[in-house]
Amino acid sequence: MFGCHGGGGAERRIYVLGGGRGWAAGAAVVGESGSNTMGVIGVQLVITMVMASVIQKIIPHYSFARWLLCSGSLQWYRHPTEEDLRLLAGKQRGKSKKDRKYNGHIENKPLTIPKDIDLHLETKSVTERDTIALHYFPEYQWLVDFTAAATVVYVVTEAYCSIMKPSQEMNISVVWCLLVLAFAVKILFSLTTHYFIVEDGGERSVCVTFGFFFFVKAMVILIVTESYLEFGLESGFSNFSESAMQFLEKQGLESRGPVSKLTFKLFLAVLCSLIGAFLTFPGLRLAQMHLDALNLATEKITQTLLHINFLAPLLMVLLWVKPITKDYIMNPPLGKESVPLMSEDTFETMRLWIIILLCALRLAMMRSHLQAYLNLAQKCMDQMKKEAGRISTIDLQKMVARVFYYLCVIALQYVAPLVMVLHTTLLLKTLVGSTEKSLAPSSSFPPIRYLYGVIRSPLSLLFSRLNSPSSLNLSSYERCSSPFIIFLALHWTLSSMSMYWGTQN
Repeated sequence: MFGCHGGGGAERRIYVLGGGRGWAAGAAVVGESGSNTMGVIGVQLVITMVMASVIQKIIPHYSFARWLLCSGSLQWYRHPTEEDLRLLAGKQRGKSKKDRKYNGHIENKPLTIPKDIDLHLETKSVTERDTIALHYFPEYQWLVDFTAAATVVYVVTEAYCSIMKPSQEMNISVVWCLLVLAFAVKILFSLTTHYFIVEDGGERSVCVTFGFFFFVKAMVILIVTESYLEFGLESGFSNFSESAMQFLEKQGLESRGPVSKLTFKLFLAVLCSLIGAFLTFPGLRLAQMHLDALNLATEKITQTLLHINFLAPLLMVLLWVKPITKDYIMNPPLGKESVPLMSEDTFETMRLWIIILLCALRLAMMRSHLQAYLNLAQKCMDQMKKEAGRISTIDLQKMVARVFYYLCVIALQYVAPLVMVLHTTLLLKTLVGSTEKSLAPSSSFPPIRYLYGVIRSPLSLLFSRLNSPSSLNLSSYERCSSPFIIFLALHWTLSSMSMYWGTQN
């Protein structure tokens, strides 16, 4: 606290944090005979500043992302040295090497060994020192650690909003969730651009083909009525058009609406096609790791969890299909009388928690999938031994080494979709719970009414039917649905299952 005395006998005090129930609501102005108390920094801003300090000072030393890789449970295969391969092949390095001169330079013939050589790769636990040479390790560490920090900020902020119930504050966890989504999309975009740089590979054609496939699929899904899929697009588009028209009328402009419904659906389909293209190779890689992890798993419970983890995106999609889930729960066929098994609010709450639990399961099964990927080095060696001919030592070393060097790329392809689904779900809940409450259109300040319309419109388009919630807890989640969650999970499911079926066949 620091203070200063004003003139006329009025005492003015400024606190970093105010006191009482509205201690983070802003400034409280009192008359001349009293005191002037102003809250300069709110609780949510303090939480953000503390977490920013944690990210800067503590996380570089105690990184959650580094712990996931370097806890000792992951084993990678070291490539054999040239001397080891010489000894196995029965060749020795001597002075009588077969060299030839070409344009004045001495060129050594590459050492080749039989493909069916009796070679056993040495395993080693992944350590922090090993991760220095990994491709995309800084991006992986930043995404995972920032996501963990954003999740902690979200939980603490939700607890504060539930206890204090501030009425004039915006939930700052929205910014954290949006940043997480931005980082995840940026990393997926960066990984996808590498497939377009390669000239000879077919990855570019695969991305373009899946992008057009997801565009057509999104257009088909948008035709389905809300009696089957709970998108909430009709009411969301109506709210958007109404808010935009009211704002334009107050500005003295005549308009029938900012955009037509067809244009909006076309834009949404293009967005979903881009997301589907970004998730193509993560889905294909997940399917391959799922098959390899099943072959490694020996316990039935582990195999069951792997199957649930693989089908998790499909289960998320089915939660928004009314004839499959909601109709059976709200109107179960139990004889002549229809008695709902649970209330609508309870169903919406259960739907959110199921997504969060499935995301937690996917994170728990991460090491099993990464170990299945690292075993590809030994799998390639076993496949090579079945072939005839010879292979150069350099090619053999590259074949083994590149599996480990691209570990963080595979980890990003595994984590990024998980992060997007989780924080889209948290963003959905937070925006539905805070937008209408904190930026009500009855506010007497015109810019606030305009800001309300601008924020409410895209949120109602992308996330839900915005009904006034009673509180900010997950236990009191109101009716809403998210097309983004459905499209994201459906893209992930189809790309994964296409690879799974192709491998089976």
